[in-house]
Amino acid sequence: MTDPISHDPATTPEVASEERRVPSSQPILLRAVTVGGIAAVVVTVVMSVIGWCVDGGTGLASGALGSVSAFVFLGVTAASILVSNFFVQSDFYVVIFFGLVLGSWILKFVLFIVAALLLKDQPWINPTMFFISVIVGVLASLLVDVFVVAKSRVPYVGDLSKDRAV
Repeated sequence: MTDPISHDPATTPEVASEERRVPSSQPILLRAVTVGGIAAVVVTVVMSVIGWCVDGGTGLASGALGSVSAFVFLGVTAASILVSNFFVQSDFYVVIFFGLVLGSWILKFVLFIVAALLLKDQPWINPTMFFISVIVGVLASLLVDVFVVAKSRVPYVGDLSKDRAV
């Protein structure tokens, strides 16, 4: 009438609870990074070809550099979230999460200012093509994020375990 009790150590609750938990948003973020990488390659190729047609080698370099820099800067935030999710079991997860994400934003801000100052007067950069490439890269990244989140299924209930309940 009843199933025999299994004493297999791999199926006991103690062993099952010891494996590393990840937030329910982790697969969605990984999918956004994957699809974003594909979009980055497509946008870089397209903007490089358009740049080549507009301004030759200078346009090609500007198109490629602009689109790649947009995706690198946007990818830093995703990477900081993925890294912070390794600490989801910690009591300081929220502090670690916001510290890493906000720290990555400050890092991106500083790197953007340095890059803008270094690239400002370079003869091998077409500023208009570079600017348009950055804008297209940002818009493509936003479209990818909207698409991935709209197609995802995330539970309405949070990831809190019984021992961390509010």
